[in-house]
Amino acid sequence: MGRAIRKIENQELTRTTALTIEQLEQRLDSFDAAERREALEALCEKAKAGEIELPEPGSDVNLHCHTFFSYNTYGYSPSKFAWLARKAALAAAGVVDFDVLDALHEFLDAARLLGLKGCAGMETRVFIPEFSERVINSPGEPGISYHMGVGFPTAKLRGEQAKFLRGLRETAQQRNRDLMGRVNAYLSPVEPDYEKDVCVLTPAGNATERHMCLAYARKAAGMFDTEQKLAGFWADKLGVEIEQSALPEGRRLLDTIRAKTMKRGGVGYVQPDKGAFPLMADTNRFIEQAGAIPVLTWLDGTSDGEQAIEELIEVATSTGAAAINVIPDRNYTPGATNVKLDNLYHVVVLAEKLNLPMVVGTEMNSPGQKFVDDFATDELSPLVPVFLKGAHIFYAHSVLQQKCGLGYTSPWAKETFEDVAARNEFFRKLGEKLAPNAEDQLSGFDVSAAPKDILDAARCN
Repeated sequence: MGRAIRKIENQELTRTTALTIEQLEQRLDSFDAAERREALEALCEKAKAGEIELPEPGSDVNLHCHTFFSYNTYGYSPSKFAWLARKAALAAAGVVDFDVLDALHEFLDAARLLGLKGCAGMETRVFIPEFSERVINSPGEPGISYHMGVGFPTAKLRGEQAKFLRGLRETAQQRNRDLMGRVNAYLSPVEPDYEKDVCVLTPAGNATERHMCLAYARKAAGMFDTEQKLAGFWADKLGVEIEQSALPEGRRLLDTIRAKTMKRGGVGYVQPDKGAFPLMADTNRFIEQAGAIPVLTWLDGTSDGEQAIEELIEVATSTGAAAINVIPDRNYTPGATNVKLDNLYHVVVLAEKLNLPMVVGTEMNSPGQKFVDDFATDELSPLVPVFLKGAHIFYAHSVLQQKCGLGYTSPWAKETFEDVAARNEFFRKLGEKLAPNAEDQLSGFDVSAAPKDILDAARCN
C-alpha cells in the first residue's frame, strides 16, 4: 500500500515539474494548500537543476507583507511571497496578516525549503487610553492605533492566547458584516452576500474591507449589461464620475468605493468607541505570552499622536512594546526633501537611541505598493544598516523561540543580558550568522544556555 502511494506521489510530482516556471508560479497562489506545496517543490527542483537562478541574499528586506490570508493586492500566498523574496535575494522576509496567524506555518516551511531567513507576525488595531483625544495612525480615530506582533513561533495557540486570537478575528468579521449591512442598504440593488460573495475571496474566510470592495465591484458588473450603465450606477452612488478604464474593478473604482462607503465620512462608517478594539496593554501581553515581540507601528509622524512620538513610545514600551514598525516607501519622494522624510529620520534616530529594533516593509495590501523598498536611493541607503540589524534580530528571535523557547522576549533573554543593547547585539549576531538549513542546531538549548554556546552552534551562511 505504501509503495503504491509513493508511486502516485512520484507521478504527480513528475506531472507538476513538467509545467513551465510561469505556470508553477501561478499555482503558488492557488487556494489549495497541497497544490501550492507541490508547485513550490517543483520550482525548487528546477532551481537545483539550474533552470532558475536563485542569487545570494543581499541587504534588502521586507518583514511586513500581507498575504491572501488577509489581503494582498497581488493575490500572493505565503509560499508565493517566500519564493519571490528568495528570487529577489532578500536578506530576510516576513509575513504579517490582519487578526490571524493563518500564514505562519506555510511561510516558515517555505522559507526553510528555500534557504530564506523568515519570520511571521500579525497586525491588528488597539486602543491607547493615554492618547484617547489624539489621532495616532488610524485616520480620524483618536486613540486607535495599528499594532503588531512579530516572530510568533506557532499559530497553534492554547488557552487564553487562543481565546484572545479568536476574539480578534471574530470581532473583525462581525464589524465587516455590520458594515456591509449598512453599505448594502445604500448601494441597493447591488447587495453582495458576505458569506457567498466576500469570504470566498480569501482562503480561510478572513475577509477585509478591500475584499468587500471587490465583491461590490463584481456584483455590480454582473448586474449591468453595458459599461455605460455600470459607470452611471457608480457615478450616482459614489457622487463622482468613474472613468471606463477603472471598470469593472480597477484600482480607482475600488479605492473610491472604500472611501465613499466604508471610511470616515462614508455612508457605512461608524465612529469606533474605546471598546471597539482591545487595549494595547492587553494586546502586548497576549503577543508576548504567545512568544512574539510586541511592535508599535508608526505611519509618517504628521498626526497629533505621532508628533508626540517620544511620549507614544514611552507609553507603548511601558506596556511591553519592544520594537517599532515603519513603512519607508510612504515617507519620501526620490530627490525631494519633505517633512515626512525628516520625520522618518527622526524616528529612526530615536529608535536607535532607545534600542528599539525596526520592522520595515511595504505591506502590499493596496494597489501600487512595491514588492520591496528601493533601499539604493539616496534617501534610504543611509538607513539600510539599521533596517538589516532589525531583520536579523527578528529572524534570530523567531528561530530561537521556535526551537527552544529562548527568544527575544523570553525570561531567559531578559535575565541573561545586562541591558537591551547587549540583547540586541546577541540576536543581531545570531540572525546574521545562522543559516536557514542549520536552524535545527539550536533545538537542544535550555535556560542554562550561555549566549556564546548558542552563537558557536549556529552555522554560518
